[in-house]
Amino acid sequence: MLIDKLKDYDVILASGSPRRRQLLSAMQIPFRVVKKEVDEIFPENLSPEEAAAFLCRLKSDAFHDFPWKKNTLVITADTVVAKGDKILGKPSGARQAVEMLRALSDNRHKVITGVCLRTENKISVFTVATAVWFAPLSDDEIDFYIHNFQPFDKAGAYGIQEWIGHVAIQKINGSYFNVMGLPTHELYRRLNEFIA
Repeated sequence: MLIDKLKDYDVILASGSPRRRQLLSAMQIPFRVVKKEVDEIFPENLSPEEAAAFLCRLKSDAFHDFPWKKNTLVITADTVVAKGDKILGKPSGARQAVEMLRALSDNRHKVITGVCLRTENKISVFTVATAVWFAPLSDDEIDFYIHNFQPFDKAGAYGIQEWIGHVAIQKINGSYFNVMGLPTHELYRRLNEFIA
């Protein structure tokens, strides 16, 4: 089992996201958090999938001066929300959050998470996409959500695990946990292969 394989590893989750910490803990993977500050800027010509892969690799590259040991394993991730080819990042404030949620209302969008696995001499990057359908949202509902949940640290200005996910998401096609920020099933499979 993966849990047994990881016993000899120092697993590092390089993320400040409480949702990613929660999901990795639920997978019964022991880890510690080490976060490096990175300017999350990517070339404008990238597709949403390429941007997610670029950003998780960028976060991983920030560990170039880390005191690597043979058993160190760093996991980085980045989630982007895309409506068509347009990437919706983290909103800069309430006004931008309103614009994003109006765009998502009564529409389908994609959530793509890029994950990078790195040891001292090996690296693997993969992405997972989930399609999400929103019901129509009134301005009052959008204002209620933004006022009460302050989704300014979330790509696309929403968290699926919050109120808005319960009342506004009609269906998803793909991994629910990917929309939360970590594609747990694919991560489990890739980790098994990575440290085999």
